[in-house]
Amino acid sequence: MCHHNYTLIFKVVIVISLLPIPARINAARQEFTDLRAYPAERLATIVKEVGFRCNFCAKCCTRAFNGHIFLLDRDTAAVKKIDPGALEPAPYAEFCDQNGTFYVSGYALRVQDDEAGSCYFLKNGQCRIYDRRFSICRIYPYMLHREPDEKGKVDWRQVSGLDEHGEYNTDIPGEECLAIARETKDYEETYLMQEIGFLIFMQDYFARHRLRHVQKVYDDQLRRFNQGEEITVMVYYDGLLEPHRIRNR
Repeated sequence: MCHHNYTLIFKVVIVISLLPIPARINAARQEFTDLRAYPAERLATIVKEVGFRCNFCAKCCTRAFNGHIFLLDRDTAAVKKIDPGALEPAPYAEFCDQNGTFYVSGYALRVQDDEAGSCYFLKNGQCRIYDRRFSICRIYPYMLHREPDEKGKVDWRQVSGLDEHGEYNTDIPGEECLAIARETKDYEETYLMQEIGFLIFMQDYFARHRLRHVQKVYDDQLRRFNQGEEITVMVYYDGLLEPHRIRNR
């Protein structure tokens, strides 16, 4: 079991789904089906219109600007080869059982102790592993998932941090736009597949071990964590759970 201090307050998920796990699995599967039907050419048109080019400002490499970097299993495997110390449990646990153990669907990249919360791999404003950067780093700022806008309307979101970093309205060849769109779709589909796998695993795991998610225990454990107590987080990776003991600092 890994013991380490956590670099981010372990936040409660504001919208932990109250749906039972089977309903959550069905919803995720429907989202996956809808995503598969979304034409890559449509996103490529948006990529062309936005014309984003990275200017290495490194804003997206900080938690202050971008929140945490969730890793696909394939990226976690790469981090484990480069430097396992760069990993931490993703900060939004989906479940907490009646015994006070949290469960989360994957890993995130650790951050440094500076004010911005710079990525573990950022040094002097530059990525130390740029040629081996991870899936989300390659497609950013493009994305393809549905979420509500400021008026509550749920629709596809395609760009993050528009006009807040990098350069825009540059001329990007059509072939490159389509390649970006396809890579973005692949990332989002793989993310959903990982989430579905996690939910299916947890459904079976809870049944076999006579466990259940208890929101009150979640809230109580979170309070203890924020007061400095250690908690146990089980991270879903490669079809199994990896235990971590973490402490807020």
